[in-house]
Amino acid sequence: MTLEHSPDNRRSYFTSWTLTGTQGGQILAALVFIPVVSLPDEIKYSIGWRIPFWLSAVVVIVTFFIRRSLHETPTFEEAKANNRISKLPVKDLLRNNWTDVLRVVCCAFIAAVSTVFGTLAIKYGTEVGDVEPGITLWLVVAANFAALFTQPQFGKLADKIGRKPVFVYGALASALMMPIYLLSLESGNMILQFAMSVVVFSCAYAAANAVWPSFYGEMFSARVRFSGLAIGTQLGFLMAGFAPSIVAAMGGIAEGGWVVISMFNGAICVIAAVAALTAKESFRTPTAELGTK
Repeated sequence: MTLEHSPDNRRSYFTSWTLTGTQGGQILAALVFIPVVSLPDEIKYSIGWRIPFWLSAVVVIVTFFIRRSLHETPTFEEAKANNRISKLPVKDLLRNNWTDVLRVVCCAFIAAVSTVFGTLAIKYGTEVGDVEPGITLWLVVAANFAALFTQPQFGKLADKIGRKPVFVYGALASALMMPIYLLSLESGNMILQFAMSVVVFSCAYAAANAVWPSFYGEMFSARVRFSGLAIGTQLGFLMAGFAPSIVAAMGGIAEGGWVVISMFNGAICVIAAVAALTAKESFRTPTAELGTK
């Protein structure tokens, strides 16, 4: 919806703010958990950890009322008026746009970087690096806070030079920076840990994270855009969801596990970068013509 409401030459900038909302949510989530991890174990592991999840009910209620007040975009309404909205969007999508769906799925693997950073790295830091649990959560807060400022700038850059170079930079930089961040968690140097958390998340991953809403959405026409974006991203996000279990099973939380975590992270980043390179550049294409050529 943000994409289709944006000026043609500023789509990436405006859609990057939707992910800035995500980073704000991660900051709030980490801040809520900081007092929980300081509770005695008998309270923390019985009822304490449940409190943040109960609080998420508030988010569901707020989201429901926001969604009820939103109107469809002019692009969608025009397509609907001209009978250009698919009656069976999934069928049309998989028949005519299956390559773009597959491309989005592979690009969306990049979301696993956030999971690696926000969960695996925390576990690795506490188990191997002896970092206090509260400090690991503050690392997440610092990194996401910095991303609030860097992501709109990456969005602006993508409107000037294109989606592909910014996204590919974010993917490859995440692959290169993650091992350094993981090793900093073993260093005992808190300043280095905070510096690297900001670098790997807000200066590397934030580039791909800021650009994907416009990059993926622009691969599809208004006829199937919602279905293509939703199906492609959610299938790709499965990798992010299973990443902690996969890497833990591979021995990523043990001594020297930074190698396993880095190899897994690097592999998904390369897959995302290669998939992005196969896409058409769309930053100069008018919104009405997206996905039609």
